[in-house]
Amino acid sequence: MQQKPTRARILDAAHELMFTRGLARATTKEIAKAAGCSEAALYKHFASKEELFVSVLRERLPRLNPLLSELVEKPGERTVLENLTEIARLAGDFYAQSFPIAASLYAETKLKRRHEDSMREMGTGPHMPIEALDAYLRTEREAGRIAPDADTFAAASLLMGACAQRAFAYDATVGKEPPQPVEEFAAAIARTLLKGIS
Repeated sequence: MQQKPTRARILDAAHELMFTRGLARATTKEIAKAAGCSEAALYKHFASKEELFVSVLRERLPRLNPLLSELVEKPGERTVLENLTEIARLAGDFYAQSFPIAASLYAETKLKRRHEDSMREMGTGPHMPIEALDAYLRTEREAGRIAPDADTFAAASLLMGACAQRAFAYDATVGKEPPQPVEEFAAAIARTLLKGIS
């Protein structure tokens, strides 16, 4: 059986360690060891731990941005409700998987600041999905499929914020009653949001 390429092994190991230990506690040395390579080999593929983190988000978690980009280019192929439901489902899954990775950053302010600086340098960050959803909603507003006075940025912020909050609070609801499946959550969020901007 052929071994995966080094870069893929590094991404797999980083995803696993970042998810189980958190971004702050998963070291590049541990990631390299788990990937079966040297730390120097890791740095041949990724310039920094932050770049590795962004690559994990882009390549190992649900792909939200490609869907949003596609919807901006080709609006109107499905209903706004169908699009918002799919966006909320993907965002719910994305935040559920990324929250355990990034949460540990908030315990170390210096690391969080360094991470935020690196994200800015790479031109990425948590604002990107909101801006992409805002762009999609503007195309729908221009097409007359939502209200002409709809605040698309506020709507995008509400949807993404609800998905992030679900990931944050998901474990807190365990034991009280089963958490709402992501499909039901996504449909409810999409319907409610659409009522406000229709």
